[in-house]
Amino acid sequence: MFTGIVTDLGEVLALERSGDLKARVGTGYDAGRIDIGASIACDGVCLTVVARGVDGAASPQGWFEVQISAETLSKTNLGHWAVGQRVNLERALRVGDELGGHIVSGHVDGVAEVVGMRPEGESLRVTLRAPQALAKFIAEKGSVALNGVSLTVNEVKGAEFGVNLIPHTRAVTTLAAIAVGDAVNLEVDTMARYVARLQEWG
Repeated sequence: MFTGIVTDLGEVLALERSGDLKARVGTGYDAGRIDIGASIACDGVCLTVVARGVDGAASPQGWFEVQISAETLSKTNLGHWAVGQRVNLERALRVGDELGGHIVSGHVDGVAEVVGMRPEGESLRVTLRAPQALAKFIAEKGSVALNGVSLTVNEVKGAEFGVNLIPHTRAVTTLAAIAVGDAVNLEVDTMARYVARLQEWG
């Protein structure tokens, strides 16, 4: 489980395609304290660490490797990753950690499209279009995770919804670089899914 609070900006160092996609991600995390088999959310996608290390004394950047299945690639924007790209990272939630965002599973529901952007004071108002099947799970003042970032929904109109990106969020995540037309990993609020399921059985 995660909170949607990004704790590091990683960098895609290498990509290897052989059926699945293997990615090496540079990180500010202490690579020696990342366990093989640990879960790290990468742009909101819960991925399993299969290797980790440090480049060496000349370039002491820590890194970890993840293997991304074809199923995950079909449901997320990770298939568009490129070497040098920045990535939102979050370590898995531990018992006793502060829950600063909202409960995020790292299981991306689909991809939303950025359809509008406009300045609003010092913030940036971003409008996105969700896949039609997911629109019913998005509610005004509810929560979503976009590329792994926990955000509050400001308004909803059909399949479109808006969020506000404050300066701090843009400074510490990759959302500062998004543009109209971009595909963004979307995870809807877990509670919304359960409420909708209960209504189906009601």
